[in-house]
Amino acid sequence: MNQGASRIVAHYEHHALSWDADRRAAAWTDKPPIERFLALLRPGATVLDLGCGGGVPVAAHISAQGFSVTGVDSSPTMIALCRTRMPDQQWVVADMRSWTSGRRFDGVLAWDSFFHLGHDDQRRMFPIFAACTASGGILMFNAGPAHGEAIGSYRGDPLYHASLDPSEYAALLRDNGFELIAHSAGEPANGERSFWLARAAQADPIA
Repeated sequence: MNQGASRIVAHYEHHALSWDADRRAAAWTDKPPIERFLALLRPGATVLDLGCGGGVPVAAHISAQGFSVTGVDSSPTMIALCRTRMPDQQWVVADMRSWTSGRRFDGVLAWDSFFHLGHDDQRRMFPIFAACTASGGILMFNAGPAHGEAIGSYRGDPLYHASLDPSEYAALLRDNGFELIAHSAGEPANGERSFWLARAAQADPIA
């Protein structure tokens, strides 16, 4: 299983154009959670999209709503697609597990990307989420419904997924300064995505 997790970066670069085409051709069944995330942001807010892929449909929709997007993906091919499609936004080739910018964003999204990380890498992401999220900012990520690992398949190659137990996600959010807003356990109305939506603690006002 760990070997499958270590191959994710190479997998997505190898299949970048196919994955992008398949995602654009498919019905956007997971749009409702994205809309719920955006509804919690102020107009013109900054959004960090970790694992942005080729930018369609998620980042393109966020950009079209007037938000400022910074997209991060480990695939140079995916980021090149984003730069061509949305040259007015910021795109970075980097691994979310080690990326830092010194900036804090109003919204942080790790959609259909976080669940490709192994258990320990997922745990290590929560301080990174906290470091990237502004005071009162919104975090959303999706994962599986229960603790475990699974190997799927995409175009004949193995595709790794993992999830922690929901109780551990709740504890990790709390321990890293987030207040849980909502947790969805894979309802059809949400594109069968199990997701977590949380708000970063507000900084104390300066006296």
